[in-house]
Amino acid sequence: MVQAPQRTSVRGPTFIRLLARLTDVGVPQSRQSLSDRLGHWLDWTHAVVLSTALDGKPSAMDEALIFGSAEEDECTRVRTSLANAIAGDRAFAIARQRGADPSFGEEGGTNEMVDYSVFRQRYLAIQRKIQAATGNLRGRLRDTLAQMTEDTARLAAVDAAMERALSPREQTLLAHVPALLGDHFERLRQAEQDTLADAQISEDTSAILPGAWLDVFRKDAQNVLLAELDVRFQPVEGLLAALRTHSLVSHV
Repeated sequence: MVQAPQRTSVRGPTFIRLLARLTDVGVPQSRQSLSDRLGHWLDWTHAVVLSTALDGKPSAMDEALIFGSAEEDECTRVRTSLANAIAGDRAFAIARQRGADPSFGEEGGTNEMVDYSVFRQRYLAIQRKIQAATGNLRGRLRDTLAQMTEDTARLAAVDAAMERALSPREQTLLAHVPALLGDHFERLRQAEQDTLADAQISEDTSAILPGAWLDVFRKDAQNVLLAELDVRFQPVEGLLAALRTHSLVSHV
């Protein structure tokens, strides 16, 4: 089976390490701390909003809400549903498991039949689905925090300010992922073509399975989508942790 070229290992979240492994470009380790990078990403208007959220006094609440299992169960349900959608999407299913499907360029197992645009469209569709679902959860959890105590309301305001400041940059960066996968797709295809050509010259093609590169690509694309799902859920998990902590403290 065709394997992706090995790159210098990169430290960091799974999502970053996966992309670094699949791309054909070396990724130098950043010498900046997270706080330094955030300083470059936030302009003065964002800084003012954050300062107001941190220093301002939230409005008084008529009746504090109580965090229960319903919110956490809903987050688990949504995450499981999205992960299952990624695993079950037929564009990224392994061909030998689901049978040949001409609509995805499998006919005859020839490289010429495969068009990356199909995979790009499916990746973008799932990406939009993840963004919408996690954004909805984040807003709901933030609303719950805002109605509990002054401290949690302040945290909700900070999270809202951070989302407004960083979301555009996040969307811009994540929008490049399908193009990176497209380059990976072409490298895998070319690698198999080169291997087949060499094997035909040596008249030894017994160990080569034509089309195996596409299964490698599908698995890699699935892994990237799952890693992106983890990244998108990090703010949701942070808000859930805050709600759990407040719930435990309030019951002590």
